[in-house]
Amino acid sequence: MAAVRRSPWTAPLRLALGGSGSVLVLVEGCAGLGKTRVLHGLSGLPEAAEARRIPWRCGAAQERPETGGGPALLLVDDAHRATPQEREWLRGLLERPWEGLAAVVAYRPEELATDGLPLGAPAVSYPPGLAVFRHRLRPWSADRVRRAAAEVLGERATHEAVVRLHACSGGVPQVVADLLRALDAGTGSRCTAADVDAAGVPVRLAELVLSRTDALAAADRPVVWAAAVLGEPAGRDELLSVAGMDGARGRAALLAALAGAVLSEVSPGRYGFAVPLAATAVRERVPGPVREEVHGRAARVLARRRPVPWAEVARHRGGAGRRKGWLKAVEKAALAAVEEGRHQEAIGLLERTLAVREVPARHRARLAPLLARSAVIGLRSDQTVEVLTQAVRDPGLPVDVRGQLRLDLGLMLANQVGDLAAGMRELEAAVEELGEVRPALTSRAMVALAMPEWPTGTLAGHREWLRRAAGLARAGDSEVARAAVAANHASLAVACGDPQARELVAALPVDGPPAGCREHAARGLCNAADAALWRGSYRWSEELLSAGLDLSARIGASYTEQTAQGTRLLLDWWAGRWAGLGERCERFVAETAGMPVVAADAHLVRGMLAFVQGDWTQAVHWLTAQGAPAPECTRMPLAAATAGALIRLALVRDDLPAAAEQARAAWTAVAEKGIWAWAAELAPWAVEAVARAGDPAAARRMAAEFVRGLAGQDAPSARAAVAWSRAVLEEYEGRGPEAAGSYLGAAAAYRELARPYAWALTTEGAARCSLADGAEHSGAPDGAARDGAPGENGAPDKNGKDSENGKDSADGEDGGRAHAVASLRRCVEQYTELGAVYDAARARTLLRSHQPPEVRRPGRPAFDDRLSPREREVAELAARGLMNREIAVVLHLSPRTVEQHVARALRKTGALSRRDLLRTAP
Repeated sequence: MAAVRRSPWTAPLRLALGGSGSVLVLVEGCAGLGKTRVLHGLSGLPEAAEARRIPWRCGAAQERPETGGGPALLLVDDAHRATPQEREWLRGLLERPWEGLAAVVAYRPEELATDGLPLGAPAVSYPPGLAVFRHRLRPWSADRVRRAAAEVLGERATHEAVVRLHACSGGVPQVVADLLRALDAGTGSRCTAADVDAAGVPVRLAELVLSRTDALAAADRPVVWAAAVLGEPAGRDELLSVAGMDGARGRAALLAALAGAVLSEVSPGRYGFAVPLAATAVRERVPGPVREEVHGRAARVLARRRPVPWAEVARHRGGAGRRKGWLKAVEKAALAAVEEGRHQEAIGLLERTLAVREVPARHRARLAPLLARSAVIGLRSDQTVEVLTQAVRDPGLPVDVRGQLRLDLGLMLANQVGDLAAGMRELEAAVEELGEVRPALTSRAMVALAMPEWPTGTLAGHREWLRRAAGLARAGDSEVARAAVAANHASLAVACGDPQARELVAALPVDGPPAGCREHAARGLCNAADAALWRGSYRWSEELLSAGLDLSARIGASYTEQTAQGTRLLLDWWAGRWAGLGERCERFVAETAGMPVVAADAHLVRGMLAFVQGDWTQAVHWLTAQGAPAPECTRMPLAAATAGALIRLALVRDDLPAAAEQARAAWTAVAEKGIWAWAAELAPWAVEAVARAGDPAAARRMAAEFVRGLAGQDAPSARAAVAWSRAVLEEYEGRGPEAAGSYLGAAAAYRELARPYAWALTTEGAARCSLADGAEHSGAPDGAARDGAPGENGAPDKNGKDSENGKDSADGEDGGRAHAVASLRRCVEQYTELGAVYDAARARTLLRSHQPPEVRRPGRPAFDDRLSPREREVAELAARGLMNREIAVVLHLSPRTVEQHVARALRKTGALSRRDLLRTAP
């Protein structure tokens, strides 16, 4: 109704209802566009409340209403069904309107007895004083369909489902509504394009189009059948050729179909169904032998187009029962789609074809490799995995073809499905089966086994696979094989900090003539961007990511594009671009449902965001719950970072055995792999966990091993982590000044890397050590307030008071102490700006225990019904899901004090629950 209320005729209509002038609005719209809804909406206008409302539905055999003077709203529906008597009555009203008459007449233009004349011929003699307007209803836009789908299906409505819904409904609101009702009743957690297709033709639409078709003369129906079999708008000559009708007879049939509103001129010179889904209803009713003949003519007609739409030709040849021609067309269609980067289209076509059991083995041997290649580049399909798994078991396949299928199946299992063990087995079997017969493909399988990110294998083993792959590629004549080697060589060089890495990346064949070269170049750029990210070369990573995403989008490499989007989430996390990041992660996980490897980056970032916001239950859920990849199926750098986050969670919960166990397992995995830059997000937390669990000697060995492993490598983030790990050990060993210096060194490195959260954590560590060292010499309370630091159990301080009220007993602050307090204030500001609720609360507690007391009158400050600063801190953490004992650890309070603060916050805000505190806190 929003569009109606903005229409130019709305103001005159309201004036008429106010008793000034008279107006007629002709509401024109095809079946299902919402004419009746418009009339109902107009009856609700405020001005209509004081006027007589006269509803009238033509052809319903109603008793004629009384008319007369004064403001009146006449709402006439279905004027195309008006009887001769009703038309005469309406003509009389409109030719002699009274002051205050507002008439709205709705009709279907396609069903008028006389085209363009709602009340028939001759035209109505409208008097000069009557304002006459025509309002044409239009189909919904794609955005309007999306909003309707969101209202009914909520988050279940995927983008692909909305696109299909708009396409098949033609945007007709009634058809959209009927389909959404069916989808709401029949879909699970996600609604896909396949679900829209499975919903079928709504009864209302089917009965309308079939009744209109039946109303045509039998000799005119073939043109409708041809349009239904084609399933898309066509020019007159093509349509009549498919119908098998000559010029004069065909022209008459087309005119009859248009006059009967069965077909429409969808665009200038092209004829078909206004609602594409209507074609399905008609096609299902065409007699089988006739339908086969129409399909055969359609295949011949479309084969004459340039370029030939091979996918449609294949559909029609299949419908005509021409199996050999169908399979040839399928192969040509798939090859064309792959060449143009339309991999998802190729996947769908080939899956449907290979699902037919009667396809001969020789054709399967030609089509299955096409499916496999497209599936590796496109997005995962469980049906593709099933088809390929069955194919490699076919004893009739040539060995080299089976090896080719194993190669792509292995890549899918490892990269998309997340079944690493099965993927590696298929790749190793592919190397054996392909051998020297297909050196280019053997090289590709070896290149895949050379990927260092997977937890299996060692760095030396990956380099050996790459060396063998490069030898085969050089000996052969395949540019694509050489491009595959180049892509993996470049990303491995970046991961290992090789000085030649930039040259290798720059040499990737982004403009290579074969499409396969560009695909490997896109993969190489995106993998190099990810490798640069984990080394801390963030600016270079951004550049590579932009180039890789651009190339992936241009060539249709959907899988590569999706993995790069995960890298983008990690970059934004480390750069502190957190606004809306959690929602983006959740959307990404939903979009990549069923592909844990692709979704893994989003799981990590969303889990870390939950942690810093103090929602530890959600943090555990995102890092470990169903959908998050298992460590043995996760890329090594991501697995190490995830382990670091889980170790930190265990530390803040004071679960030292779990923290140490996780630390040792993750450390062993990194050590076995041998790429120590990947320990950057693990090392500080692992060293702390092992030291605090009672094995400082092992923690020192870990720190020393970290330093040795990075010798001679360019790894900025790992270098910063070395300083941080050293600081953790020095702090644990009670060497405050040394620890403060190491923390400051780490903070300087993180500032250079533009990582604000890591900078704040290490700056806070430096301040904590400086203040603790000063307190030790001055006799002040021990105010350690770090993640689960020794002695941090929420108990009262040495003087028997809560740390909330603790005071610094030193007589004055020297320059170092003042600097530490100022640094701590900056940390609080940084945490608050980022939205790190948990960290801000912890740092404020430490700051409060070392700031000079404010001079104020005796007694507690009066906050009336407002939350005090401490109550607000407690309320924020409680609303995030932390328990009282966990809040006590964070804020260095006793659990009893936390309980009192929560109770006061609930009373002051009127919140019904702890979770509701965030919404109700003033």
